[in-house]
Amino acid sequence: MAELKTGSKAPDFTLPTDGGGEISLKQFKGQKVVLYFYPKDDTPGCTAESCSFNENLSKFNKLDVQVIGLSKCSVKKHDKFKEKYGLKFPLASDENGDVCERYGTWVEKSMYGKKYMGIDRSTFLIDENGKIAALWRNVKVPGHVEEVMEAVKASNKKAA
Repeated sequence: MAELKTGSKAPDFTLPTDGGGEISLKQFKGQKVVLYFYPKDDTPGCTAESCSFNENLSKFNKLDVQVIGLSKCSVKKHDKFKEKYGLKFPLASDENGDVCERYGTWVEKSMYGKKYMGIDRSTFLIDENGKIAALWRNVKVPGHVEEVMEAVKASNKKAA
């Protein structure tokens, strides 16, 4: 599969979400989407990242941006995670890893000399036409949401 980059068409998907819902990328045509991939519900980095997106959600909403979190955790785990931290945006469940594969976020990782497969913490800013406007791989959580917000503002200026 071709490596996704700025200007690539974002792969469409339809996935189950927390609360028994379903979400697909095409339902947000005409609107920007911040799609962030994270390894696991209720782990320190993922919790910090999700809470940071949640704290800034009203700013994203004002800019007409939909935030979607995505991991391979089950809908049931998403429900618990969302309730525990009061997250107000959808969490998509990609249990079979198909969407992670298509976005190139399912990668070989290494910890303490052991190699394993896992989600590369990545964020994609998808424009109104379903194209990738910006992307971040190997995300470090501190300051990341602010960086994404700046990219949204910059892409709005280009469109203006």
